[in-house]
Amino acid sequence: MADAEDSSTLFGEIRRIAKTSGAVGGIAARVVGARAFGIRNDRSAHAEDLKTILGGLKGPLMKVAQFLSSVPDALPQEYAMELSQLQSNAPAMGPAFVKRRMSSELGPDWKSRFRTFNETAAAAASLGQVHRATLHDGSDVACKLQYPDMASTVEADLRQLKLAMAVYHRMDGAILQDDIYKELSERLREELDYLREAAQMRLYGIMLRDEPMVHVPVPVPTHTTKRLLTMSWLNGRPLMRRLEEDAPQEERNRIAESLFKAWYVPFYRYGVIHGDPHLGNYQVMPDGSVNLLDFGVIRVFGAQFVRGVIELFEAVRDRDDTKARRAYDTWGFTNVSDEQMAVLNEWAHFLYEPLTQDRVRRIQEDDDPMFGRSVAERVHAGLKRTGGVKPPREFVLMDRSAIGLGGVFLRLKAELNWSRLFHDLIDDFNTEELAARQAAALAEAGVPPGIGP
Repeated sequence: MADAEDSSTLFGEIRRIAKTSGAVGGIAARVVGARAFGIRNDRSAHAEDLKTILGGLKGPLMKVAQFLSSVPDALPQEYAMELSQLQSNAPAMGPAFVKRRMSSELGPDWKSRFRTFNETAAAAASLGQVHRATLHDGSDVACKLQYPDMASTVEADLRQLKLAMAVYHRMDGAILQDDIYKELSERLREELDYLREAAQMRLYGIMLRDEPMVHVPVPVPTHTTKRLLTMSWLNGRPLMRRLEEDAPQEERNRIAESLFKAWYVPFYRYGVIHGDPHLGNYQVMPDGSVNLLDFGVIRVFGAQFVRGVIELFEAVRDRDDTKARRAYDTWGFTNVSDEQMAVLNEWAHFLYEPLTQDRVRRIQEDDDPMFGRSVAERVHAGLKRTGGVKPPREFVLMDRSAIGLGGVFLRLKAELNWSRLFHDLIDDFNTEELAARQAAALAEAGVPPGIGP
């Protein structure tokens, strides 16, 4: 049973484009015009305009902006800095929407399926909002309701994204973005399917079941549909709120170690990455353990790709260009010249350097908050000078996770032996064993095809 407002029609796309085309197209026209006629281009002002418009919209374009803000050179620096500040916390929709959505997914007697259901949203984000409820067996659950018209919203947003990326490519061709767009498009469309997300949540429960410091909600199949996801309610405090209270160093370190395992046990043991390390997707417990939330965007990699990630670490550690080239080939970078590889190695060194030092340290020891940006600018200049590279689509979420999670470690001011944590995961790495574990976990969780290598 579907709401009329949810039909993915041309009219839905037109409504969405009407809201965003003035922002994206208008700013793009000013940028191109300024470039063509030599007029001073105030990209900072344009970026602020765009952030203001996108921040007021529900939908995936806000999430895409967050993704692109962490991929080096996917957007101009001014745009990346502004869009990185967007938070997926849009105002919630009211009781009329809640009743329509619940009736359409569970039927007109939907309230009888719950002992209690709070019609006031506990949280709101880019694609849906969350309500707290209790099942008849006494279980506390979270119900995530997808906003109306999200299918047409995604398509309209993707059209605008393609326009914005095409304009930027005309301005600056250091990063060739075709595969970046394809990857983001597929992941966003998958995120609309809450049945898929429920399976991906089960997958994370399987992969992390031996990690006591990481908690994953459990989906409730009887109360889950394509646009309604019901899962166990996890009690925890938002990470940002705990950081604002100036948590002691020991607790910060425990939280950071828990997050490291939440992200990298799945990757190095199963070839799976959580693609959205946004601060709003973590809760923390008093013992420093973490609740991992939101499983709409994940990526499954082949065992050889994971081997290539480890090989690039070894190349950085050993300053071995032959191994580095083999790793880039495994990742999917093609026709990379020696000069381009030297530029890419600078970025790889920035990412891997904390893992090469067997000592307790912060993830970044340079006190300059713009240090990472300065590295990205040098890499950008080098790639532009050498004709540009085309990142493989696998690079998008891998890089997003590394940069996003690194940013969280910076905010935590965590002091850990990152090298020991890393080697605990990779020292017994075996491609055949990973492939077998991955296949078994995907089958047990019932994850549908589409996110695989």
